[in-house]
Amino acid sequence: MSRRTPWASDLDREHPLPEYPRPQLVREHWLNLNGVWSFAFTAGADLAAPPIPESWQGEIVVPFSPEAELSGVGRQLQPDERLWYRRTVQVHGGADGGRLLLHFGAVDQRCRVIVDGEVVGEHSGGYLPFTIDVTAPLGDGAEHELVVDVVDPSDTSYHSRGKQALRRGGIWYTAQSGIWQTVWLERVPTVHVRELRIRPLLDEEHVEVLIEVGPSRSDAEPGASGRARTADALQATVVVLDAGREVARATGPTGRPMRLPLPEPHRWHPDDPFLYDLEVRLGEDRVESYFGMRSVGVAPDAHGRPRLMLNGEPILHAAVLDQGYWPEGLYTPPSDAALVHDIEQMKSLGFNALRKHIKVESLRWYHHCDRLGMLVWQDLVNGGRRYHPAVVTVPVKLPLRLDDRRHRLFGRQDAAGREEFRAELDETVRLLGNAPSVVVWVPFNEGWGQFDALDAVDRLRALDPDRVIDHASGWHDQGGGDLRSLHVYFRRIRPERSWRTERRAIVVSEYGGYSLRLPGHEFGPREFGYRRSRTIDDLTDAFVALHRNEVGPAVDAGLSGYVYTQLSDVEDELNGLVTADRTVLKLRADRVREVNVELAARFAAAVALALAPTVAPAASPVPPTDPPFEPEVQDAPHHRRA
Repeated sequence: MSRRTPWASDLDREHPLPEYPRPQLVREHWLNLNGVWSFAFTAGADLAAPPIPESWQGEIVVPFSPEAELSGVGRQLQPDERLWYRRTVQVHGGADGGRLLLHFGAVDQRCRVIVDGEVVGEHSGGYLPFTIDVTAPLGDGAEHELVVDVVDPSDTSYHSRGKQALRRGGIWYTAQSGIWQTVWLERVPTVHVRELRIRPLLDEEHVEVLIEVGPSRSDAEPGASGRARTADALQATVVVLDAGREVARATGPTGRPMRLPLPEPHRWHPDDPFLYDLEVRLGEDRVESYFGMRSVGVAPDAHGRPRLMLNGEPILHAAVLDQGYWPEGLYTPPSDAALVHDIEQMKSLGFNALRKHIKVESLRWYHHCDRLGMLVWQDLVNGGRRYHPAVVTVPVKLPLRLDDRRHRLFGRQDAAGREEFRAELDETVRLLGNAPSVVVWVPFNEGWGQFDALDAVDRLRALDPDRVIDHASGWHDQGGGDLRSLHVYFRRIRPERSWRTERRAIVVSEYGGYSLRLPGHEFGPREFGYRRSRTIDDLTDAFVALHRNEVGPAVDAGLSGYVYTQLSDVEDELNGLVTADRTVLKLRADRVREVNVELAARFAAAVALALAPTVAPAASPVPPTDPPFEPEVQDAPHHRRA
């Protein structure tokens, strides 16, 4: 039985996933801590401050979870257990007069970070990165012991968990835990760029850059002498480059948006994913980044039907549901090349979008979507208590719309869990807000832990007025957001009379899911899918018929996008376009491309390639608290790449 992808055999245990993990904020001095660590499992998940184990049980390859084959462990962390990691760290040259920052891409679910027996930081939340200033414990250049203590209640609590389940099966997958994204150290100046917030203003032919500054020594060490400089006293220089040629430059204060003019900007599009380079200089700190000039929204086409827009023009989102699971790595890909392969293969089949389903990926995945030209629908990660079948299962076949303010019915009776979700929503938007590929936010899916979806729309709109919002994908539509989002599995996709008066763009955000079992590529004896095929040709015929006979007429009648289930097989789900090991495409590529081209042509005919006079954005922009700083552009000739 083949269950490993081709990249797994090339894994370097000592240096897995060696690439720089944060492509939109790059510095020169960093140290990758992925590789072989020691591990131990102990009891006592409920202990506030348990002792570090005196002995270790073996080696684990970070950043693969212990449940993943590539970790070398192969054991499930239980909710009543703790998982411990250990390694030694030595930073030659120490902090070199600046600061040392320890970054974790993601640790599932709660952890403490310990250096030489002293806790230096804690974090809760299994899908988002966090950073700890370790200048004091690690900055002397000596060798030190680094320990990470992890607890993961998985699906036994209200925390965000995605599709993980301790009792996996069907659409629920093997639960994973612990460190699952890159761990790394970075040396930065005392005063440094902590975060960039980049906002393309396409219609205004400007890009807006806000620089948030990291603490000075007196900020990080309250007892130190001296006073921290205020953000208004710090001046930063921003440089925009096109293929190495400087096209804009400005100097201004940190903490406030700076606007740089870009006359006749080169627009980012899936067919032309052009990226401008960005350099930011703040005192001794220098970081590199990039951005794409594009706008997204919903507006009427020439016939008055709401359509998804890109750069002011209607665009058909031809998307695939992407779970982001790997047979040998679970949440963690075996290599960076594996991420690229999935994106490029879907583009080669004629798709222009991926819906990242109930998972926040590593920042490198979004970088590849940015540079390769793949639109991204980004789901937030669901949490909550046990889901009631009447809420999450019955609507698959029967029309059912429930008020999501009934928190207990949706498994959201815990106020702490609801507040945690809101905080993670905020953090996810900040994390991915600079990626031009990310065009749609999806806070809730099929009622899984859904609550107060209309409030989530308001929250997302305030944080990010420039993207589209699908507030309730599938069912339990509360009437908000920018999309009427349908899931269609056990009935035909048919235009409805209500489409004629719908103010939101209409999308089928999940459908299909046709399965095909290929011997040697399956996970086990079970086969989950919504229609079974016997051969590649049978599956291809069914796929083509579905799109020509059902999706096509819906596009004619106003459909703006579709999300086919799904990119790859995942465990019991054998309904992928490719096998889980990514070695076999389960449909005929030429026919899939052909039908996607046909649908794009039908869409172009339906919108008549003419816009109504006014194209509205997804929502009215929310003005910043402080007015943007308007710098004078220094001598920098504008150059537009041909």
